Amino acid sequence: MHKNADINESLGNDVSEDKTLVVYATKGGTTQEYANAIASVLRDEFKMQVDLVDLKKNHHPDLRQYRNVIVGSGVKMQRMHGQGARFLEKDFGDRKVAIFLSSLEPKDDAIKKYIDKILEKNTKLKPIVVEVFGGRMRFLGRTSQDKTDIEKAKKWAQDLARQLKTES
Repeated sequence: MHKNADINESLGNDVSEDKTLVVYATKGGTTQEYANAIASVLRDEFKMQVDLVDLKKNHHPDLRQYRNVIVGSGVKMQRMHGQGARFLEKDFGDRKVAIFLSSLEPKDDAIKKYIDKILEKNTKLKPIVVEVFGGRMRFLGRTSQDKTDIEKAKKWAQDLARQLKTES
């Protein structure tokens, strides 16, 4: 790595490869299911280089090698997962950022309640797309509500991949 890598990392602009990072924060596993499905579509159908990272295991993945970043976060008990919210406070430089939530709340409500608040704080963050997929609620070890829709996530990933490929 060249001498200016540290400077470029702080600016968030040293993109060395056309790779995509899919990061997610989940409590019950629903967001992980969506992240896996999205990463699979990008890899299998669009032959994109994709790394998948659980923010619980790696709180600060190195963004330098990625041109695209997809951030997924779960919502539980009227709160966005803290690791997902904190990750969106980063300076993403000129990377293309897409965001998805898994939530039982309607899309517009969830975006207003969670994403818009983050965008107010991080004015440099300009996601190319934001989506909300249905969540799952478990109570006493049993699923009491399940609005998951993996097919919707796969369709979203296909649309996103086309958008990322045409903008590269």
